[in-house]
Amino acid sequence: MTNLPEEIRLQRKARVLKLRYADGSEHELPFEYLRVYSPSAEVKGHGPGQEVLVGGKARVEITEVVPTGNYAVKLVFDDGHDSGLYTWEYLRELGENRERYWQNYLEALEKAGMGREP
Repeated sequence: MTNLPEEIRLQRKARVLKLRYADGSEHELPFEYLRVYSPSAEVKGHGPGQEVLVGGKARVEITEVVPTGNYAVKLVFDDGHDSGLYTWEYLRELGENRERYWQNYLEALEKAGMGREP
């Protein structure tokens, strides 16, 4: 199983990044989901336990998808965030674990008294 998608499509109306793989699997990753799970140090921190919970991104847009070598893409968001490199492996992980990760995010927001709306 390869992590390299055969097709990457930015669907602005649906607000998802769609990935299709040679094995037939497909993942639709909402812009908000990609923003709050950014692999950047701003969100992930610089080590375990330093993660930052990001709220208020329900309406965030991806303005650009920039290929980075053969291993990743940089996503540029309309809130100015553009520092995370989304490796093919990480995008596949986000797709395969979307339901669980999203539920974890919603629970963390609720626990912190934060919301999805800006």
